[in-house]
Amino acid sequence: RAAVLGANDGLVSTASLMIGVAAARSEQSFLITAGAAGIAAGAMSMAVGEYVSVRSQNDIEESDRLLEMEHLAIDPDGELEELIEIYVHRGLTRELATQVATTMHAKDPLEAHLRDELGQHPHTKARPVQAAVASACAFTAGGLIPFVGAFATTDAKAAWTIVAFTVVGLVFTGMISAKTAGSKLLTPTLRVIAGGCLGMAITAGIGQLLHISGI
Repeated sequence: RAAVLGANDGLVSTASLMIGVAAARSEQSFLITAGAAGIAAGAMSMAVGEYVSVRSQNDIEESDRLLEMEHLAIDPDGELEELIEIYVHRGLTRELATQVATTMHAKDPLEAHLRDELGQHPHTKARPVQAAVASACAFTAGGLIPFVGAFATTDAKAAWTIVAFTVVGLVFTGMISAKTAGSKLLTPTLRVIAGGCLGMAITAGIGQLLHISGI
């Protein structure tokens, strides 16, 4: 999730920034500087934002863990009954649910409650550093696509070249997103392309407006 989000954000934000600058008729050297600064700033922003967000999830999980430990210490019988009800609601008979819950409590009651009551699993545990690095790297990789487009043509056609490079990048990002989610390719890819094109169109319009107004 973090990697796909980072790549898409890198494509759209960097391309939008550079297209806005190009639409304002700025020279290529300034366009390149703006693109590089946008990639660096965006990558750091994504990394910090993702770290803080996922770290908050870690804090919530740890708080739930401590609370569950307290409940088990104070009222183990009540917690056992709560686990039985969970299994009954999932389709087990009362007798079988009691047997399963009792066995789980005898082995590791905290693990059973974290997994079956709160939905915490070791393989889905939030990893803030991993998410931050993935976001920053993916943002940089995505941002380099429109950035390279600025080198591929003259000043007059820079905006259109950046758009072309970005659309290609958006297609690949949409396909990767769809594959990751296990869904069909067309709808997610079109959604990613449409969102990216909208962002580029808005910033191009703003850049053109600023150029016309002489700012």
